[in-house]
Amino acid sequence: MRRVNCCQDWQMTYETGRGTSVDPSTVSGRDDFADFLQAVLQDYGAHGIEWENGTLGRFLDGLSAVSWSRRIDREDEESASWRLFAEMVVAATGYE
Repeated sequence: MRRVNCCQDWQMTYETGRGTSVDPSTVSGRDDFADFLQAVLQDYGAHGIEWENGTLGRFLDGLSAVSWSRRIDREDEESASWRLFAEMVVAATGYE
């Protein structure tokens, strides 16, 4: 995996594929998250074949891996938020 810093920290590219280019940083609530998911779906429609995890099975496997990798020792150190969910969706589209 090689990380490419191109304008935003959340954008990543991989030798075998890429993740979505939709920016999760604007998500602050449920409505923003719904809009974000619509944008991810549009990106999938246009570029899903380029995604590292472009099938439901691979995406869910990536989401599970991202979730496990974010585990921390103390539960109170990370609170669930709509933005966190959005960041995890972005990561799952390209997680190897």
